[in-house]
Amino acid sequence: MSDFELTFLGTGTSTGIPMIGCKCTVCTSDDPRDKRDRSSVYIKTPECAWVVDTGQDFRHQCLREDITELDAALFTHAHSDHIMGFDDLRRFTLPVDASLPVYANEHCMGMLKRIYEFAFNGENRYPSYLKPDPHVVHGPFTLGETEVTPLPVQHGKVQTNGYLFRRAGRNVLAYIPDCKEAHPETFPLVQDVETLVIDSLRYSLHPTHMNVDEAVAFAHKIGARKTYLTHFQCEVSHARLEQELPPGFQPAYDGLRLKL
Repeated sequence: MSDFELTFLGTGTSTGIPMIGCKCTVCTSDDPRDKRDRSSVYIKTPECAWVVDTGQDFRHQCLREDITELDAALFTHAHSDHIMGFDDLRRFTLPVDASLPVYANEHCMGMLKRIYEFAFNGENRYPSYLKPDPHVVHGPFTLGETEVTPLPVQHGKVQTNGYLFRRAGRNVLAYIPDCKEAHPETFPLVQDVETLVIDSLRYSLHPTHMNVDEAVAFAHKIGARKTYLTHFQCEVSHARLEQELPPGFQPAYDGLRLKL
Protein backbone atom coordinates (compact mmCIF):
# COMPACT_ATOMS: atom_id res chain seq x y z
CA MET A 1 0.00 0.00 0.00
CA SER A 2 0.94 3.66 -0.28
CA ASP A 3 2.76 5.24 2.67
CA PHE A 4 -0.12 7.71 2.99
CA GLU A 5 -3.59 7.19 1.54
CA LEU A 6 -6.31 9.83 1.85
CA THR A 7 -10.00 9.19 1.16
CA PHE A 8 -12.49 12.06 1.04
CA LEU A 9 -15.49 10.78 3.00
CA GLY A 10 -17.40 14.03 2.51
CA THR A 11 -16.77 17.34 0.76
CA GLY A 12 -19.95 19.29 1.50
CA THR A 13 -20.97 22.02 3.88
CA SER A 14 -23.15 21.61 6.99
CA THR A 15 -26.40 21.04 5.06
CA GLY A 16 -25.00 18.38 2.75
CA ILE A 17 -25.82 18.38 -0.97
CA PRO A 18 -28.46 17.98 -2.25
CA MET A 19 -29.88 20.34 0.35
CA ILE A 20 -33.38 19.72 1.71
CA GLY A 21 -35.95 21.66 -0.32
CA CYS A 22 -33.44 23.10 -2.81
CA LYS A 23 -34.09 22.67 -6.53
CA CYS A 24 -31.02 24.48 -7.87
CA THR A 25 -28.99 23.04 -10.73
CA VAL A 26 -26.36 21.55 -8.37
CA CYS A 27 -28.83 19.98 -5.94
CA THR A 28 -30.66 18.38 -8.89
CA SER A 29 -27.46 17.53 -10.80
CA ASP A 30 -26.90 14.06 -12.28
CA ASP A 31 -23.15 14.40 -11.71
CA PRO A 32 -22.29 12.10 -8.76
CA ARG A 33 -19.48 14.51 -7.81
CA ASP A 34 -22.18 17.05 -6.87
CA LYS A 35 -23.58 14.67 -4.20
CA ARG A 36 -21.72 15.76 -1.09
CA ASP A 37 -21.79 14.42 2.46
CA ARG A 38 -20.55 16.53 5.36
CA SER A 39 -16.80 17.09 5.25
CA SER A 40 -14.51 14.40 6.62
CA VAL A 41 -11.41 12.46 5.54
CA TYR A 42 -10.03 8.99 6.26
CA ILE A 43 -6.26 8.50 6.30
CA LYS A 44 -4.47 5.16 6.22
CA THR A 45 -0.76 4.44 6.56
CA PRO A 46 1.07 1.09 6.88
CA GLU A 47 0.99 1.43 10.69
CA CYS A 48 -2.45 2.85 11.48
CA ALA A 49 -5.58 4.63 10.25
CA TRP A 50 -7.57 7.60 11.47
CA VAL A 51 -10.50 9.82 10.61
CA VAL A 52 -10.71 13.62 10.81
CA ASP A 53 -14.21 14.60 11.99
CA THR A 54 -17.34 12.47 12.28
CA GLY A 55 -20.36 14.36 11.00
CA GLN A 56 -23.95 13.18 10.66
CA ASP A 57 -23.01 11.05 7.62
CA PHE A 58 -20.15 9.13 9.27
CA ARG A 59 -21.92 5.75 9.48
CA HIS A 60 -22.96 5.92 5.83
CA GLN A 61 -19.46 7.03 4.81
CA CYS A 62 -17.84 4.07 6.59
CA LEU A 63 -20.23 1.66 4.89
CA ARG A 64 -19.70 3.25 1.48
CA GLU A 65 -15.89 3.12 1.74
CA ASP A 66 -15.79 -0.25 3.60
CA ILE A 67 -13.88 1.21 6.55
CA THR A 68 -13.21 -1.50 9.11
CA GLU A 69 -9.94 -0.24 10.64
CA LEU A 70 -9.64 2.84 12.81
CA ASP A 71 -6.96 3.63 15.38
CA ALA A 72 -7.81 7.25 16.24
CA ALA A 73 -10.26 10.07 15.60
CA LEU A 74 -9.17 13.70 15.19
CA PHE A 75 -11.53 16.67 15.42
CA THR A 76 -11.21 20.14 13.95
CA HIS A 77 -13.99 21.82 15.97
CA ALA A 78 -17.31 21.13 17.65
CA HIS A 79 -19.87 22.27 15.07
CA SER A 80 -22.58 19.69 14.49
CA ASP A 81 -21.52 18.76 10.95
CA HIS A 82 -18.15 17.65 12.37
CA ILE A 83 -19.10 15.79 15.58
CA MET A 84 -22.66 14.46 15.38
CA GLY A 85 -21.57 11.04 14.13
CA PHE A 86 -19.26 10.61 17.13
CA ASP A 87 -21.22 7.72 18.67
CA ASP A 88 -20.78 5.65 15.50
CA LEU A 89 -17.12 5.29 16.51
CA ARG A 90 -18.44 2.60 18.89
CA ARG A 91 -17.95 -0.06 16.19
CA PHE A 92 -14.20 0.50 16.50
CA THR A 93 -14.11 -0.15 20.29
CA LEU A 94 -15.99 -3.44 20.39
CA PRO A 95 -13.82 -5.45 22.83
CA VAL A 96 -14.74 -4.66 26.44
CA ASP A 97 -11.27 -3.32 27.27
CA ALA A 98 -10.67 -1.48 23.99
CA SER A 99 -10.68 2.31 23.68
CA LEU A 100 -10.19 4.74 20.81
CA PRO A 101 -7.82 7.74 21.09
CA VAL A 102 -9.67 10.98 20.38
CA TYR A 103 -7.74 14.19 19.64
CA ALA A 104 -9.15 17.73 19.79
CA ASN A 105 -8.35 21.17 21.15
CA GLU A 106 -9.54 22.04 24.65
CA HIS A 107 -12.80 23.71 23.59
CA CYS A 108 -13.79 20.94 21.21
CA MET A 109 -12.94 18.21 23.73
CA GLY A 110 -15.05 19.99 26.34
CA MET A 111 -18.00 20.05 23.95
CA LEU A 112 -17.57 16.37 23.10
CA LYS A 113 -17.49 15.47 26.81
CA ARG A 114 -20.63 17.51 27.44
CA ILE A 115 -22.65 16.18 24.50
CA TYR A 116 -21.42 12.58 24.81
CA GLU A 117 -21.10 12.47 28.60
CA PHE A 118 -22.35 8.88 28.61
CA ALA A 119 -19.32 7.81 26.56
CA PHE A 120 -16.68 9.67 28.60
CA ASN A 121 -17.92 8.99 32.15
CA GLY A 122 -16.39 5.49 32.26
CA GLU A 123 -19.55 3.87 33.59
CA ASN A 124 -20.68 2.11 30.41
CA ARG A 125 -18.13 -0.56 29.54
CA TYR A 126 -20.38 -2.94 27.64
CA PRO A 127 -18.85 -4.31 24.42
CA SER A 128 -21.16 -2.30 22.16
CA TYR A 129 -20.60 1.07 23.86
CA LEU A 130 -18.14 3.73 22.73
CA LYS A 131 -15.01 4.04 24.87
CA PRO A 132 -13.07 7.19 23.89
CA ASP A 133 -9.58 7.91 25.21
CA PRO A 134 -9.38 11.75 25.20
CA HIS A 135 -6.20 13.63 24.24
CA VAL A 136 -6.32 17.43 24.37
CA VAL A 137 -4.08 18.77 21.62
CA HIS A 138 -1.58 21.43 22.69
CA GLY A 139 1.09 20.73 20.08
CA PRO A 140 2.46 18.02 17.76
CA PHE A 141 1.76 14.35 18.41
CA THR A 142 2.37 11.11 16.51
CA LEU A 143 0.15 8.50 14.92
CA GLY A 144 2.36 5.57 13.98
CA GLU A 145 5.22 7.15 12.01
CA THR A 146 3.23 10.28 11.13
CA GLU A 147 3.85 13.51 13.01
CA VAL A 148 0.62 15.50 13.38
CA THR A 149 0.75 19.25 14.02
CA PRO A 150 -2.38 21.28 14.82
CA LEU A 151 -2.88 24.30 12.57
CA PRO A 152 -4.84 27.07 14.35
CA VAL A 153 -7.21 28.89 12.01
CA GLN A 154 -10.21 31.15 12.56
CA HIS A 155 -13.72 30.04 11.57
CA GLY A 156 -15.99 32.92 12.57
CA LYS A 157 -15.81 33.17 16.37
CA VAL A 158 -14.45 29.63 16.68
CA GLN A 159 -10.77 28.71 16.64
CA THR A 160 -10.54 25.59 14.54
CA ASN A 161 -7.69 23.13 14.19
CA GLY A 162 -6.51 22.15 10.78
CA TYR A 163 -3.86 19.44 10.80
CA LEU A 164 -0.45 19.04 9.14
CA PHE A 165 0.69 15.47 8.52
CA ARG A 166 4.42 14.93 8.19
CA ARG A 167 6.26 11.69 7.33
CA ALA A 168 9.97 11.03 6.83
CA GLY A 169 10.74 14.74 6.79
CA ARG A 170 8.03 15.52 4.22
CA ASN A 171 5.10 17.87 4.77
CA VAL A 172 2.72 15.45 3.07
CA LEU A 173 -0.67 17.02 3.72
CA ALA A 174 -2.32 20.03 5.33
CA TYR A 175 -6.05 19.52 5.93
CA ILE A 176 -8.01 22.71 6.76
CA PRO A 177 -11.76 22.19 6.18
CA ASP A 178 -13.34 25.16 8.05
CA CYS A 179 -11.41 28.40 7.81
CA LYS A 180 -11.79 32.09 7.08
CA GLU A 181 -8.21 33.04 7.88
CA ALA A 182 -5.11 31.37 9.28
CA HIS A 183 -3.38 32.45 12.47
CA PRO A 184 0.12 33.91 11.88
CA GLU A 185 1.86 30.88 13.41
CA THR A 186 0.21 28.57 10.88
CA PHE A 187 1.82 30.03 7.74
CA PRO A 188 5.42 28.84 8.35
CA LEU A 189 4.18 25.38 9.34
CA VAL A 190 2.49 24.77 5.99
CA GLN A 191 4.98 26.52 3.71
CA ASP A 192 5.64 24.43 0.57
CA VAL A 193 3.33 21.62 1.70
CA GLU A 194 3.03 18.88 -0.91
CA THR A 195 -0.79 18.65 -0.79
CA LEU A 196 -3.23 21.18 0.66
CA VAL A 197 -6.93 20.49 1.28
CA ILE A 198 -8.68 23.77 2.02
CA ASP A 199 -12.13 25.20 2.75
CA SER A 200 -13.71 26.78 -0.34
CA LEU A 201 -17.40 27.22 0.44
CA ARG A 202 -18.64 29.14 -2.60
CA TYR A 203 -17.78 31.85 -5.15
CA SER A 204 -19.28 34.76 -3.21
CA LEU A 205 -17.77 36.04 0.04
CA HIS A 206 -18.82 34.45 3.33
CA PRO A 207 -18.13 35.78 6.86
CA THR A 208 -16.80 32.50 8.31
CA HIS A 209 -15.50 30.46 5.35
CA MET A 210 -13.02 31.07 2.56
CA ASN A 211 -14.50 31.39 -0.89
CA VAL A 212 -12.86 30.04 -4.04
CA ASP A 213 -10.68 33.11 -4.65
CA GLU A 214 -9.52 33.24 -1.02
CA ALA A 215 -8.64 29.53 -1.02
CA VAL A 216 -6.63 29.88 -4.23
CA ALA A 217 -4.81 32.92 -2.84
CA PHE A 218 -3.98 31.06 0.40
CA ALA A 219 -2.57 28.10 -1.55
CA HIS A 220 -0.40 30.41 -3.64
CA LYS A 221 0.81 32.25 -0.53
CA ILE A 222 2.09 29.08 1.14
CA GLY A 223 3.45 27.57 -2.09
CA ALA A 224 1.34 24.40 -1.97
CA ARG A 225 2.35 22.06 -4.78
CA LYS A 226 -1.13 20.57 -5.22
CA THR A 227 -4.41 21.87 -3.80
CA TYR A 228 -7.83 20.25 -3.40
CA LEU A 229 -10.79 22.45 -2.54
CA THR A 230 -13.51 21.11 -0.21
CA HIS A 231 -16.49 21.97 2.05
CA PHE A 232 -18.67 23.17 -0.83
CA GLN A 233 -22.09 24.80 -0.80
CA CYS A 234 -24.54 24.15 -3.64
CA GLU A 235 -23.46 27.38 -5.34
CA VAL A 236 -20.50 25.34 -6.63
CA SER A 237 -20.82 22.91 -9.55
CA HIS A 238 -17.95 20.41 -9.66
CA ALA A 239 -17.73 20.42 -13.47
CA ARG A 240 -17.74 24.21 -13.70
CA LEU A 241 -15.18 24.73 -10.94
CA GLU A 242 -12.90 22.04 -12.37
CA GLN A 243 -12.77 23.96 -15.66
CA GLU A 244 -12.15 27.34 -14.01
CA LEU A 245 -9.38 26.48 -11.54
CA PRO A 246 -5.73 27.21 -12.41
CA PRO A 247 -3.17 24.40 -12.85
CA GLY A 248 -2.38 22.57 -9.62
CA PHE A 249 -5.91 22.98 -8.25
CA GLN A 250 -8.78 20.51 -8.22
CA PRO A 251 -12.18 20.31 -6.51
CA ALA A 252 -12.39 17.26 -4.26
CA TYR A 253 -15.41 14.96 -4.34
CA ASP A 254 -16.82 12.25 -2.08
CA GLY A 255 -14.94 8.98 -2.52
CA LEU A 256 -11.86 10.53 -4.14
CA ARG A 257 -8.82 8.57 -3.01
CA LEU A 258 -5.27 9.95 -3.14
CA LYS A 259 -2.01 8.08 -2.68
CA LEU A 260 0.48 10.65 -1.42
